[in-house]
Amino acid sequence: MTDRLGQGDYQFEPQPTWAKLPEEIVLGDVAGIAVDSKDRVYLFHRGLDPIVVLDRSGTFLSAWGRGLFTNPHGAHIGVDQCLYLTDNGDHTVRKFSLDGKLLLEIGDRGKPSGFMSGRPFCRCTHSALSPSGDIYVSDGYGNACVHKYTPDGKYLKSWGSPGTGPGEFNLPHNICCDPDGWVYVADRENSRIQVFDGEGRYETQIYNMHRPSGLALTPGTCPHCIVGELAPYLPVNRAFPNIGPRVSILDQKSNLVSRLDRRDGAGQQPGQFASPHCIALDSRGDMYVGDVVATDWHALFPDQPKPETMRRFQKLVRVRSA
Repeated sequence: MTDRLGQGDYQFEPQPTWAKLPEEIVLGDVAGIAVDSKDRVYLFHRGLDPIVVLDRSGTFLSAWGRGLFTNPHGAHIGVDQCLYLTDNGDHTVRKFSLDGKLLLEIGDRGKPSGFMSGRPFCRCTHSALSPSGDIYVSDGYGNACVHKYTPDGKYLKSWGSPGTGPGEFNLPHNICCDPDGWVYVADRENSRIQVFDGEGRYETQIYNMHRPSGLALTPGTCPHCIVGELAPYLPVNRAFPNIGPRVSILDQKSNLVSRLDRRDGAGQQPGQFASPHCIALDSRGDMYVGDVVATDWHALFPDQPKPETMRRFQKLVRVRSA
């Protein structure tokens, strides 16, 4: 019997054999996951064919994007049912139709703006669409800010600077919008999610988490935050229990609603996580979690050789009460 994860209304069961990939598709780290209105799942991974599309049953539908990306990092499908892909290796955000047609590109490919310049982009991490179609981009590995664009890619404004105070960031790693237009930013190395209005005015913060990497919101207003938390990577605290890696679900007041955590540390077994980098939900509330396990392997397991095959993502089916 498969172990059940989580508590209360958010309990899940892993489906380790869900994906049915052809032999010629070899996944790299799944850095981004998106789900469209028909519950098709888009894996944005660091392999030869970086976009892999599966249906809800896990059947392979297509793969595309070879040669287009430097380092896949973030993926989401907006209210316009287009796929937005963030590449932190070439400093771009690109908008595609769901069949792979390039519709918009933001950023100068291969030309970073400069470390902590505050200008777009320097190793951008993720993007999100507002209900009206405005585009927000978290710019986190070489910057500490968020940028806002019109739906057709016209630059509007930026906010944020390095630091720990309200509106300051220490690696903004992920970003989401809720149906009311609030902007949620996973401020990873400050171990919090900051919430802003659509113009970048600070509203509040959500805490009770460790190094938030993946981020998704439940449907509706006042959503719960689903957070993929990283483990500590320093030798002094790497073995600390009850820190991560894990997936936690929190309400707007930072109260823990549910936690998906086997409590036996990082691993590759069903229901375990290594580096939960991205999270997406489908229409039934099932969860998809991508791991950048190869990228983070030596930080997690410094004394273990990297295995030849690794589980790069998993599907978790939400358990409904009778």
